[in-house]
Amino acid sequence: MIWKSAPSLEQLNGMSQDTLLAHLGITFTAVSDDALWATMPVDPRTRQPFGLLHGGASVALAESLGSTAASLVVGPETPCVGLDINANHVRGVREGLLTGRTTPHHLGRSTHVWQIDIVDERERLVCTSRLTMAILGSGGA
Repeated sequence: MIWKSAPSLEQLNGMSQDTLLAHLGITFTAVSDDALWATMPVDPRTRQPFGLLHGGASVALAESLGSTAASLVVGPETPCVGLDINANHVRGVREGLLTGRTTPHHLGRSTHVWQIDIVDERERLVCTSRLTMAILGSGGA
């Protein structure tokens, strides 16, 4: 297991109250030994004016997953922040529930690299993203 302390979904979702995650309807749904999942609806909060999923909403889901995962690896005493994120939007979506999954590519002392794949309800890839996190203390893996 890569997590410094095993998180509960109740704790993760409790931290999201009164944040962008709550506003966008992002909910953590599963955690395994080395991955974290969350969902986000495609609805008026996450669509752009032309009726499609807003790319920024996908990136918000991706960064929320990756940064939360990094924090769980290093523990609450070690601050970490997003350094770089990229996203490839590969499928337009007008409605439904998206699921994002993040897994680590690199867990170092000063940086983490997280892969986030977002799929639609039919398991089709909607967005793939890579997030680099800066670990600001000495609590890296």
